[in-house]
Amino acid sequence: MKVIVPVKRVPDTAGDKQIDPNDKTVDRDSGETVLCPVNEFAIEEAVRLKENHDAEVKVLLMGPDNAQPIVRKALSFGLDSALQISDESIAGSDAIGTARVIAKALEGEEFDLVIFGNQSTDARTCLVPAAVAELLGLPSLTYARKLEVDGDTVTVHREHEEGWDVTQAKLPAIVSVVEAINDPRYPTFKGIMAAKSKPLDVKTLDDLGISPDEVGAGNAAATMYEFEPRPPKEAGTIIEDEGDGATAAQLADWLQEKKFI
Repeated sequence: MKVIVPVKRVPDTAGDKQIDPNDKTVDRDSGETVLCPVNEFAIEEAVRLKENHDAEVKVLLMGPDNAQPIVRKALSFGLDSALQISDESIAGSDAIGTARVIAKALEGEEFDLVIFGNQSTDARTCLVPAAVAELLGLPSLTYARKLEVDGDTVTVHREHEEGWDVTQAKLPAIVSVVEAINDPRYPTFKGIMAAKSKPLDVKTLDDLGISPDEVGAGNAAATMYEFEPRPPKEAGTIIEDEGDGATAAQLADWLQEKKFI
């Protein structure tokens, strides 16, 4: 069984984000970047398939050369090999452009199952997994909270407000998982050291047969026209109880002024 896990380099969720004033996209070199935390849940499911079904697992990343540490981080969880798509023309791609590159990369690979995280922490569109499935003409099973593989069939359990949905598809298929599906493990020291020497193939858009006119910020369907920094937090209002019975009235007046009541 062959499994591929697409991952993404994202700005650290705890750090400050900067917008590049030239192309109005996130400046990923202005601060620390990390392996998208949601990807770790997809990686954990792939590692479990490796353990229980003797699966061979490859990580796929679309990003520049300096994103290679993110690939190695993914490999440190116990994955077998990696494919990185690195090309300057990719920068600023929207969800559809990203899906187009990933789908083309997958066309050149052998796989039974592709496991995505359901969203990335920098964009949160939740569109890429289903878009990749559409481009490849494969079954799309999204928002999986439980994933099972039996022979050539994949079963996904999806939780919603009214209960559970259980969906099945024949392999090959595309699956996206939510954070509730598992508890990701930590990489071991042995895994971290082994990741440094695991196979990593790097391809460009030309290798995939994609024209630069199909991707990148200049060809994105979504356009940002302007942006401004978030305003600083303002000091809150403090109402002190003076013991004269007026505090309740002051509080009520403030709540009414702010239209809370």
